[in-house]
Amino acid sequence: MDEKKYKKVANPFIYEGYEGPEYFCDRTEESEKIINYLSNGANITLVSPRKIGKTGLIKHVFYQIRQRQPDAICLYLDIFPTKNQHDFVKMLGEAVVEHVARRQKSVWKKAIEHIGWLRPVISLDPLTGQPTFSVSIEPRNTEATIRHIFDFLNNSKDEVYIAIDEFQTITDYPEQGTEALLRSYIQFVHNVHFIFAGSRQHLMYEIFGSPKRPFYQSTSLVSLSPLHEELYYDFAEHHFKAHRGHIERDIFHDIYERFDGWTWYVQSVLNRLYMTTRQVSKQQQATEAILSLLSDKGPQYESFITLLSDNQLALLKAIASEGRVEQPTSGEFIRNHELPAASSAKAALNFLLDHELVYRDPTRGFIVYDRFMSLWLKRLFG
Repeated sequence: MDEKKYKKVANPFIYEGYEGPEYFCDRTEESEKIINYLSNGANITLVSPRKIGKTGLIKHVFYQIRQRQPDAICLYLDIFPTKNQHDFVKMLGEAVVEHVARRQKSVWKKAIEHIGWLRPVISLDPLTGQPTFSVSIEPRNTEATIRHIFDFLNNSKDEVYIAIDEFQTITDYPEQGTEALLRSYIQFVHNVHFIFAGSRQHLMYEIFGSPKRPFYQSTSLVSLSPLHEELYYDFAEHHFKAHRGHIERDIFHDIYERFDGWTWYVQSVLNRLYMTTRQVSKQQQATEAILSLLSDKGPQYESFITLLSDNQLALLKAIASEGRVEQPTSGEFIRNHELPAASSAKAALNFLLDHELVYRDPTRGFIVYDRFMSLWLKRLFG
């Protein structure tokens, strides 16, 4: 079982982490679909843009799995910070070691003996006094360690569920063949179930949809759309009413529409509103909540845009000014915003896309990925 005990929180509009089903909105259909696939032996590819609720859904699925299978092992890894195979194996090994250490000493000892290249280190957190775990791995032994880890998991008597978030990061590793290496072990572990999640949709579709790639058609695809507005409003109103509050439906609609229903942004605004007032009856209240959030983030954005070239910043501001752009390198768009030549605009756009500053919606064009940054740029530069 997961040792975390969920409890009441001061503000029900959680926008980071997962605090239990009471504070999680809907996703009933997606949750059941994922659990059904996993329980029937299918691994999952979960794809969505950032800030829609992918990570929260994974944590919610794990919560439900533990309710049904108390002995299930659920491991969540966000590999976005990893730079190579060594980093990946260290993170996976650390997650496995931390989990088995919670079980019993005999299992801990077995893990250390079985995963031969792991060198677990136990220390005390200087603030909490709680034990923390780290793993030392020799870089030259990463492939052998992967094999040992999967052998250990495969020999476990428990069902194991592993979510690897931002899975497309492995395509940036300098080592060749990481996908093939992982696939060669994953396909033979029968009690270990995987959720491969990612936000760079074109890369995820290529990894799992191209006949030339090792993971081709090896998973069932689940993609996320924004929460249904009516269900989301009911969720919000429920939590306001629970503390003698209320949020007008039309005000919620405006917040939802402004951010296209992207969960993280809507939750952030609701969190700020709940923090300042429980009776949301005027549009100005929502506006002030958004302005407060932009003010908090202003110094971060000011520092960040200094790292962009003039062309990159000019294009970012131009896209923010229009909200959505179908062709940001078209002659008309370049003339309207006095941007440099098309070749320079194209180079700037590629940079912004590669660094996830701009996102291309398959049906609605290009937008600034950080919706708060988009509003901040539009207010600052017009």
